[in-house]
Amino acid sequence: MPVNIIRRTYDLSTCCFTPEMDPLLARIYSARGVKTQDELPRQLQQLSDYRQLRDIDKAADILAEAIINQQRMLIVGDFDCDGATSSALAVLALRSMGGHADFLVPNRFDYGYGLTPEIVEAALPFQPDVLITVDNGISSLTGVIAAKNRGMKVVVTDHHLAGRELPEADAIVNPNQPDCPFPGKNTAGVGVIFYLMCALRTLLRSRGYFQDKTEPNLAELLDLVALGTVADVVKLDSNNRILVFQGLARIRSGRCRPGITALIEVSGRNAEKLVASDLGFALGPRLNAAGRLDDMSIGIELLLCDDINRARELAVELDGLNRDRKAIEGSMQSQAMAELEKIRFNQQTDLPWGVSLFQESWHQGVVGILASRVKEKLNRPVIAFAEADNPVGEPELKGSARSIQGLHMRDALDSIARDNPGLIIKFGGHAMAAGLSIPKAKFNEFQTAFDLEVRKQLTAEDLQAEMHTDGELMPGQVTMATAYTLREGGPWGQSFPEPCFDGQFQIIQQKLVGEKHLKMVLKIPGSELWLDAIAFNIDNRVWPDPNIRQIKAVYKLDINEFRGQHNLQLMVEHFEPA
Repeated sequence: MPVNIIRRTYDLSTCCFTPEMDPLLARIYSARGVKTQDELPRQLQQLSDYRQLRDIDKAADILAEAIINQQRMLIVGDFDCDGATSSALAVLALRSMGGHADFLVPNRFDYGYGLTPEIVEAALPFQPDVLITVDNGISSLTGVIAAKNRGMKVVVTDHHLAGRELPEADAIVNPNQPDCPFPGKNTAGVGVIFYLMCALRTLLRSRGYFQDKTEPNLAELLDLVALGTVADVVKLDSNNRILVFQGLARIRSGRCRPGITALIEVSGRNAEKLVASDLGFALGPRLNAAGRLDDMSIGIELLLCDDINRARELAVELDGLNRDRKAIEGSMQSQAMAELEKIRFNQQTDLPWGVSLFQESWHQGVVGILASRVKEKLNRPVIAFAEADNPVGEPELKGSARSIQGLHMRDALDSIARDNPGLIIKFGGHAMAAGLSIPKAKFNEFQTAFDLEVRKQLTAEDLQAEMHTDGELMPGQVTMATAYTLREGGPWGQSFPEPCFDGQFQIIQQKLVGEKHLKMVLKIPGSELWLDAIAFNIDNRVWPDPNIRQIKAVYKLDINEFRGQHNLQLMVEHFEPA
């Protein structure tokens, strides 16, 4: 697909950085809207005040009473990485304060998403006095009523967008609920529950609860906050960057949970040099694999585990699930692309603007990744569906949606639901990602409605793939020192992108490795600098091509560590003949 390469603009004349700051880093910060050092906070004292979260005092009071009176508390989480880290953090924090806390994570195939009446029934054997949702609950109207009818108090902690009606919980802590003044609207579910645990500790301290008890250091849980925040792909605003920076600092210094240590080991990463992208692309997928293919309780058990040997066993199990997930995903992606070939995939104008895909054999737990992969290839909104396990009633499909800039996915689904009664059974999510259920018999009708809605909201220009870069590097800047400077300049992530650059190169050598990765030796024209480079997941029907010796490339500077040797390597994100 043709890609429009756009160089980010910057204006250092409007910035006020210290003279010691690397000029390239200053340029990169400026291009991301940062104008002063104060906009690059890293200390916990600089976090937004938890007291700005609506209902947080009410929620803390409920939990404090539960701890003091030794009532049973049950955490109900989501089945992704944010949900797993949120569940583990809540259990660890409550237990460290003397609370009686356990967790229940719904199996996505049996119960679906969120707190439902069925999950409330599954919670009854735990005999909870207080039910706490993490990373879900803001749309669980019937589930909260069911829990209240069973005599439970309900505290909802979530970060997803609220619907027209809020659940009748005893307290709701969600920065995205109406009338919540908390500025950190991008806080992940794990960040929300971390804030609540901090408020709870402060309340218990004020009541003298810790006079004869050890007061827990909740900063010890920041490794979980960092992992869940990055893996959930929320925007890394200044508040989230503090949380991620502090969590990474603990991991790098060897002060993290045994489960995270085991995930790092099985991922082949170096804990001392871990960066945010490792959390998102190495640790997160292995934890997510449990919720996609099996039961996320495996992942939560890993995060709760205090025994490194047991943690390693669980990490190996998760690694195996992740390999299975990759194999399933690869097969599904091949089927999806074959389906798109039928509508002349190579001619973009013949494709729907909003793409809906379904195959009988597709795995319900992997359609989200499939939607992401197809969206990346087509640069248009994609929804992938799988058969839902629905033994009673008419057959249903469960879909996972991924969007592009310009289309708010949840709002688009809301519009479709209003204009087409009965077409969508339920839905929820964010601007860039959402989930939904539809009647299987209405899939073709939904395909048409989704395409029409996307065409209403987007233009042909919106479908043009774009890559934003930080411009060209001079040969003298393409060094290990620059790579280290950029690595330490983060954490980088969603909406605070890792620096990448563009330029022209001569191909000195090229070969295929692992069947789908192109390893190259590149040379910057006019210099004697030869550089190792690798491009992952290329179209092996096209590359390597010995006839092409000049390319335009978009790349990141990377440090390749192998057998104790550190070498500069270009991670090529996109390339085409020059």
